[in-house]
Amino acid sequence: MADVLGFAATEALRDDGQMFSCDLTPHGKKRRVMTQREPLLGVICAITPFNHPMNQVAHKVAPSIATNNRMVLKPSEKVPLSAYYLADLLYEAGLPPQMFQVVTGDPREIADELITHPSADLVTFTGGVAIGKYIASKAGYKRVVLELGGNDPLIVLDDADLDRASDLAVQGSYKNSGQRCTAVKRMLVHEAVAARFTELVVEKTRAWKYGDPMDRRVDMGTVIDAEAAALFEARVNEAVAQGARLLVGNQRSGASYSPTVLDRVDPSMTVVREETFGPVSPLITFRDVDDAIRISNGTAFGLSSGVCTNNIEAFTRIANSLHAGTVNLWEVPGYRIELTPFGGIKDSGLGYKEGVQEAAKSFTNLKSITLPWG
Repeated sequence: MADVLGFAATEALRDDGQMFSCDLTPHGKKRRVMTQREPLLGVICAITPFNHPMNQVAHKVAPSIATNNRMVLKPSEKVPLSAYYLADLLYEAGLPPQMFQVVTGDPREIADELITHPSADLVTFTGGVAIGKYIASKAGYKRVVLELGGNDPLIVLDDADLDRASDLAVQGSYKNSGQRCTAVKRMLVHEAVAARFTELVVEKTRAWKYGDPMDRRVDMGTVIDAEAAALFEARVNEAVAQGARLLVGNQRSGASYSPTVLDRVDPSMTVVREETFGPVSPLITFRDVDDAIRISNGTAFGLSSGVCTNNIEAFTRIANSLHAGTVNLWEVPGYRIELTPFGGIKDSGLGYKEGVQEAAKSFTNLKSITLPWG
């Protein structure tokens, strides 16, 4: 979060206007065109999810302040307190309350008013696909920025260092209890190395301690609630009934759900066709690079991905062919810094990017000014 605030402060100091000469063609004149970015006339409506409750809020609020906008924020009703805490800190630092307000409550009661209110110029939302599409249908003639779900693959080619790749696979699947849009949701492994890679993933998954999130000895706490844990269990059970093999995990107690590994997974199974927003590691084998690309692109999502290979030619083919907003070599799909553009295509978003710089662009209007020159 500190990076978000620091990068936003830098953006507030940056002049991102451009200048164009108008005498570049015989039809031009001796004039210059200058551009400048200005705040929106109305209010930004921001809606954030439960995961990363402080950081997700900062990614909306900091660029709004940096661009001199006004924002009304509705944090997830499951985790509202961090948003209030940040608001109090900002007010204490001198931010006028008119520039940032927090509202909480049942989204079924208040969301439509926020989305459709005539004072709202822009709606920025991070969360699930169904709600994002509902917002798009209700917003009407407003600017909408949607950062939605992911179904991110980690692709392991046959030349990869399997110990290194399995480390990335396990960390990418279980950090934050797998509750990230850029978590590793599918492990695509070349059939020649699938057996050894699977052994390593199972071994490292068994060593991943989970339990009470207040216990500093555990690697992973609970998921957001018991309902989410029950959904993961049901999807794994369904996959097993359809022919997948449970290798470890699928233990549930309330909101506690164990890290889980499945192999013999078919891409048509719900556990990998849809976004399973928890600590589940489904393994899918592929024959060659073309097969890996086909499977990776075979869902409705297009957010991020990771590739494990030392073959730069193969990586270039994959990077150029994947329908995704990000492709990382030798990193988890979620790797980024807070400044860089972030977002997806297809059901993962409209193509507009988040990240401090891109959010600042979305939160402004571009004005062109021309004047005689020369």
